[in-house]
Amino acid sequence: MSLIPHTMRAVVLSELGGPEKLRYSEAEPLPKLREDEVLVKNTFAGINYVDIYYRTGVYPIGKFPTIIGQEAAGVIVATLGSNPLGLKVGDRVVWIGQGGYAEYAAVHFGQCVKVPPGVTDEEATSFFLMGMTALSLVRGAYAVKKGQVVLLHAAAGGVGLLMCQILKAIGAVIIGTAGSSEKCARARDHGATYTIDYKASPGRAWVELVKDITKGQGVDVVYDSVGKDTWQGSMDVVKRNGKVVFFGAASGPIPDITMQKLGEKNVSVMRSALKNMIATRPELEMYANAALGLKKDGQVQVQIHKVYSLEDIAVAHEELEGRKTIGKLMVKL
Repeated sequence: MSLIPHTMRAVVLSELGGPEKLRYSEAEPLPKLREDEVLVKNTFAGINYVDIYYRTGVYPIGKFPTIIGQEAAGVIVATLGSNPLGLKVGDRVVWIGQGGYAEYAAVHFGQCVKVPPGVTDEEATSFFLMGMTALSLVRGAYAVKKGQVVLLHAAAGGVGLLMCQILKAIGAVIIGTAGSSEKCARARDHGATYTIDYKASPGRAWVELVKDITKGQGVDVVYDSVGKDTWQGSMDVVKRNGKVVFFGAASGPIPDITMQKLGEKNVSVMRSALKNMIATRPELEMYANAALGLKKDGQVQVQIHKVYSLEDIAVAHEELEGRKTIGKLMVKL
């Protein structure tokens, strides 16, 4: 413990609001450990759209000031008491929780997974939360089968590009939407069968394009992380007895969907949240090991948009929120 400093570099959120509310500090006190936690010296952290939801209040935060950041990888430098997983000082781990925008984080041992040999901390961070999200969507929220037709919104985002690769390996037909010709090309490079540039097809024109591609049959499942701007079209293009899986709301929340609306085509709707897919330790291990295994085995690749410095996290939020990014955003600590 003598080698561990009393203060650390971190980005602190003092109140809800825009990216300017993220304040860089070089002298934040280290978090105090509880008996069910380990202290991790982070090396890389992920920057995910869910962090924006916490920053803006879409997801609640218990108290301020706070340090957000849902995932990071690093090495355990201290423990308090024993833990049933046998985690110890020196173990390399990747974790999910809160507090990734800092050099050190106190993490519940149950939220840590050991990084397998042959996988770097940077690679583990790039695959962890996104990989678990993607796998939980295509295996848990709706188990996609070979030959099924999938509509994937935001296909050039971090999760979207991973899903394109996973869905292609399954043998699905993938219709991806994105916001530029460059993003559409990137989605096709990663496995999308068809792409639609919604900015080149304003309003709900993309709905008709999906219907044209499917010859009026619609799609088996829609994965929608956009929300307000796309939900009605998503409901329109899903086929009878199909399913719409909402897993984000980048353009704003969707209104309540009536039972009558669902009954028009026997449509199922799900609001999938990763935290409920990995609520138990066996579930976390299943999805985490599967995600890290994808990297270790070279089955899929992560498109890294940029690795930022801790001082530039507010800039990263601006770019991510402004849909100016393609792929995964990370910070080196």
